[in-house]
Amino acid sequence: MQVPSCWEQQGFGSYNYGRDYKTYGKNFRFADEKGLYKHTFQVPAEWRDREVFIVFEGSMTDTEVKINGQLAGPIHQGAFYRFKYNLSDKLNFDKPNVLEVTVSKMSADASVNNAERLADYWIFGGIFRPVYLEAFPKQFAPQLAIDARADGSFKMNVALKGLRQATDVQADIVNAQGAVVGTARGQANAQDTLVQLKTTVSKPLLWTSETPNMYRVNVSMQAGGQKLYQTSERFGFRTIEIRRGKGVYVNSTQVKFKGINRHSWWPETGRTLNDSIHLMDVQLMKEMNMNAVRMSHYPPDAKFLDLCDSLGLYVLDELAGWQKAYSTPAGAKLVKEMVQKDVNHPSIIFWSNGNEGGHNKELDDDYGQYDLSKRPVIHAHHRPGNQHNGIDCNHYENYYSSQKILADSLIYMPTEFLHAQDDGGAAVGLHDFWELHWASQRSAGAFCGPWSMKESCAPTSAISST
Repeated sequence: MQVPSCWEQQGFGSYNYGRDYKTYGKNFRFADEKGLYKHTFQVPAEWRDREVFIVFEGSMTDTEVKINGQLAGPIHQGAFYRFKYNLSDKLNFDKPNVLEVTVSKMSADASVNNAERLADYWIFGGIFRPVYLEAFPKQFAPQLAIDARADGSFKMNVALKGLRQATDVQADIVNAQGAVVGTARGQANAQDTLVQLKTTVSKPLLWTSETPNMYRVNVSMQAGGQKLYQTSERFGFRTIEIRRGKGVYVNSTQVKFKGINRHSWWPETGRTLNDSIHLMDVQLMKEMNMNAVRMSHYPPDAKFLDLCDSLGLYVLDELAGWQKAYSTPAGAKLVKEMVQKDVNHPSIIFWSNGNEGGHNKELDDDYGQYDLSKRPVIHAHHRPGNQHNGIDCNHYENYYSSQKILADSLIYMPTEFLHAQDDGGAAVGLHDFWELHWASQRSAGAFCGPWSMKESCAPTSAISST
């Protein structure tokens, strides 16, 4: 079977729609399928002295990985997140390696099923995003976290692994023309696991949706005159502020988000998307005069965020949780995976801790543990009283109730509104709603209902089979 793919689109398994449990109640049963993937591969002999990881960008859902008959690590639970295993001590360098992956469509963790299955979208199974190997030197930097502000201040946490001696760490900041515009240096001792680098760039070109100026930081590690490791990361200089009772500001300018809710979705391939689909979506949003997009209701492919960075869209990156939340043990791992994957994208303005009541408030503080820039965390909700960080995101208010909320003390930013299914007028009131938000000091804009028609559009295989 093709990898990545959703196995339903390859002729296996059964289709389920997440909200069907509400319709059929106790008689409803999700398809509880398992898929066994088996693949033989070889690795270069020069990888013997490297740290080798296998990386999964997304697998729905519980994923057990074996290499040459040995478990690679704990079973991963949670569909929409990047996870990896260190295979260095399990690989053969002189003969083929056998990779076996068992994917269970339903999770053994009830909270994962609640957060990801009981949702307003199609439920798919399988390894739906890419799988690949990474090979690093024994001494390397597995993670970078950048905080680059509009005043030119630059700060970066460099995670370190395997250091055996005092090591010099240097970061060169490079502009779009390839010129070095700033350098930060630090030193780590043997066994250190983190070093923080700081510098200031004079008058940087700032990142906004209208001016998506990007920089690159080249990071190198040296000891005794020998380069141990080097890597690079793209980023942008920008500052996000919530000014309570006033609005959301980017680089000291108030911003109103003209946004849309985007699912990772294509009729022929389900949740498995290619670069052309990502680019088409971003370009069409820009052509429609949108400046923002909400990841409904799970983190997207990394490529989509790369395009939001380079072409200019503000992003709400969302932890899964559709009216029901992950438990704290399950959710804490997934917040870490989500933030560490997406942390350096300047397009991401907010972390959204779940959708419409799927907020585990014990996880609100977790995002800042991995995000050096401390982006605001919001709750994308549909009931009054769930505002967070001074922002009310209440969904599907009518025109008159929206007036009342905007006259209150909180910033109002509906993360869903004007769904043609719910507003009674097939979204014909957009002009009136937008003029209301545009004229209000406390409005941060709004995000229309789904870009991808999750309710009314079945996968093409489901259509043809019925």
